[in-house]
Amino acid sequence: MSPPPSGAARKGAFSSLSALPAVPVPPPAARGPRGGTQGDLFAIVGGMDAAAPVRRTDPLRVETQAMPLSAAYAVPLSAANAMPRSAVNAFPRGEAAAPRPAATVLRHPAAQRPAPAVVASARIELINVRREALAMARLRALWVLLAFVAIALLALFRIAYLGFGEASHPVGDDSLLPDRGEITDRNGVPLASDFPAYSLWFNPKAMEGVGSPLIKTPAEVADALVRIFPDMNRADLVRRLSPQRIACTKGDKGKHCTGFVGSYLKRRIMPEDANRIHALGEPALEFPRENERFYPQGSMAASVLGFVGADPKTGKIGGRVGMEQVYDHVLTDPDTRGTAQALSIDSRVQGALEDEIARGMGLSGAKAGAGVVLDVDTGEVLALASLPAFNPNLIDQAGVANIFNRVTNEVYELGSVIKPITIATAIESGVVTNLAKRYPAVPFMIDNKKIYDHESYGATLDVPEALIHSSNIVTAEIADQVGPHRLEATMRQLHFNQRPYIELPARGMPLWQKGDRNGDWSRISAMTISYGHGMSVTPLHLACAYAALVNGGIWRPATLKKIDPAQAPAGTRIWSDSTSARMRQLLRAIVVTGTGRHADAPGFRIGGKTGTAEQWDGHVYRKDINVTTFAAAFPMDHPRYVVVVTLNDPQGTAATSGQRTAAWNAAPVVGRVVPRIGPLLGVMPDTTHDIDISDITPLIANGDGE
Repeated sequence: MSPPPSGAARKGAFSSLSALPAVPVPPPAARGPRGGTQGDLFAIVGGMDAAAPVRRTDPLRVETQAMPLSAAYAVPLSAANAMPRSAVNAFPRGEAAAPRPAATVLRHPAAQRPAPAVVASARIELINVRREALAMARLRALWVLLAFVAIALLALFRIAYLGFGEASHPVGDDSLLPDRGEITDRNGVPLASDFPAYSLWFNPKAMEGVGSPLIKTPAEVADALVRIFPDMNRADLVRRLSPQRIACTKGDKGKHCTGFVGSYLKRRIMPEDANRIHALGEPALEFPRENERFYPQGSMAASVLGFVGADPKTGKIGGRVGMEQVYDHVLTDPDTRGTAQALSIDSRVQGALEDEIARGMGLSGAKAGAGVVLDVDTGEVLALASLPAFNPNLIDQAGVANIFNRVTNEVYELGSVIKPITIATAIESGVVTNLAKRYPAVPFMIDNKKIYDHESYGATLDVPEALIHSSNIVTAEIADQVGPHRLEATMRQLHFNQRPYIELPARGMPLWQKGDRNGDWSRISAMTISYGHGMSVTPLHLACAYAALVNGGIWRPATLKKIDPAQAPAGTRIWSDSTSARMRQLLRAIVVTGTGRHADAPGFRIGGKTGTAEQWDGHVYRKDINVTTFAAAFPMDHPRYVVVVTLNDPQGTAATSGQRTAAWNAAPVVGRVVPRIGPLLGVMPDTTHDIDISDITPLIANGDGE
C-alpha cells in the first residue's frame, strides 16, 4: 500500500482543480434521489483516462478501477481551492500517504448546470417575455391613467358649465321640470304650482264596434260615480254618458245623428278614488294622469294670479288673466320654467287685507270691496284684493262673475279723496301760501250748477278745516284760483287720463273730461273734479297718487314684480319736498281730528282722507248707491306704505251706526289692517313720537265732515 501524498502534494493537487472546465448541470429530471446525475459520471482528473468509467461513492469522491495513485492525486492546487469546503475537509488530516488502487475524481458543483448555449437562449427568451410583459403592463397603466384624466376633465368641464353657464338654464333633463313654472310671493311662498293628478275621462271609443261603450246603463254608472263623488250632479252625468246629438257625416245629411261624446267628468281625483272607479269594471271610464295647476292658497290673491284654462277661441291651454297670462311664455319655456317667478305680493299682507275687507263688507253690508297696499318708494304692490273673489282651482259659473278686478279694471268717481291732490297743487303753484287764510263756505252757483256741502260748517273755513270737514265749496274755490289748465296738468302727470301702470292685462280706462277745442277743462269741470266728481279712475290710480303725496313728491308706476330697492324706477317729480311734508301734516290731522278718526291705530301714525261718492250708472247719479274710499299712508313721520280701501254700495247697519259714508265703513277697515300688517313689514307701534302738527292743530275747529 503506497503512502499517502504529503501535504504539499495534496495542496498542489487541489490547486489544479481550478483548471477544470465547467461541467453542465443536468436538468432536475435527470438528477438522482440525492441530487446527483442519473447514470455514470465521466470526468478526467489528472492523468485518468477519459473513457474510464467512474462510480459515485459519496458527494465528493468517485472511484475508478486500475488508476495509479499518483494520477489520482495529480490535481492542481488552484482547482482544489475552488472546491467546496466540505470537499476539502473530506481528506483525512494527519494520515500517512498511502497508495490507493484507484483514483478518486471529485465532482464539481458546476457539473450540474446546463450547457452555456442552452442557458443563453433560455435567458434571452425569458428576458424578452419579461420585457413584453413589462411593456404591456406599462401600456395598460397608461390607458388607465388617460381614462382617469379624461373623466376628470369631463367633470371639470361640467362643473364649469353649471357654474358659469346661463343662470336661467335648468339643470337636468327637461322631463324632470314641471310643465309650467311656479309662481311665488316675495318671500318664496308658493302661490301657483304644477302637480300630477288623476282625471276622470269618459272615452266612448274604449269598446268601439261593440255598441255602447258602457257595460251598464248610463243611469247605473252615474249612480255609482255619485256614490264615489257626492258633489257630482247625477242628471248631468247621465246626460254626458248617454248618446248626444252630433254632427252628421256626408251620407247622413237630413238625419238626426246621435253618438257618444268623450269628455272630462271630473278633474283632480285621488288615487283611492281612481281605484274605486277601476273596480266598477267600465273600460270607458279612464283616469289618465295629468299635470294640474294648483293654487295652494285657494282664492287668496286670485285677482293677481288669474288661472290656467283653455282659450275659448283657440282651445289652447294657457294663462287666463292675471300674472298667469303675463308670465305665460316664461312659465312654459323649457329654459325658464325651472325658475320660480317671484311677485311683489306678500302673502301675509295679502291675507290680512282680504280678511279685513271681507269683514268690513259683512259689517256694512257692502256688495263688493277692493284694496291695495303699495310701497311708496318702489311702487311694489304688496297686496291687491278684489272681493268677492273666485277660486282658481275651480272656475265655475259663480266664479266667472268674480274674475273682474275691481282694483285695476273698475273705475269710480272716488269723491273727496281727490281733495288733497287739489290742495297740494295749490300749495305747489303758490295759490295757497297761508294755511290760516279763510275762504267763504256758503253754496254758490256756476253754469247753472250748485256747489254745496252736505252740512254747514260755518261761514268761512281755512285750508286745514276744509280738509278736516271735507268741504266741496272751499276746495272748488281754491281749484278755481289754481285754474283748469294747471289742475288738469297735474292730473295728467298722475296719469289719471291713462290706464293704470301695472303688469296685469285687465286695466280700466279712466273717464276723462275732454275739455274744449284746446283740450282745456271748463271752469265748472275743474271745480267738480277738484273734489272728486266728473272724473273716474281706479283705486290703483289713487294709490300711486297718494304715494307721491307723501314720499317727497315722486310718482312711480305700480308693479307686481319683486324689485331691489336700489333698482326702483326714478319716477317723475310732481310736487316738491316741502309740499309733500305739508301734506303729510294735513293728512295726519284728518285722522287725528277729522273724518278719518275711525282709521287711527295707536302707535302707527296713520294719515289719510275719506271719500264718498254717488255711483254714476251712465245716465244719472244714484243717490241710493255709494262708493266709499279711504286712502291712507303710514307711518306719517316717515311714510313707507300706502293703503287704499274701497267699498261698493255699503248699507247703513247697526255696526256703522246707520251711516253709509267712508268715515264709518272704509276708514275702520284701514284702522284694522294697519296694525296687522305693520309689524310684518317692519313698522312697529311707537307712541313716543309722531309727526309734528302743532302748527296746524290751532287752525282746526272740531267737526265730523262729509
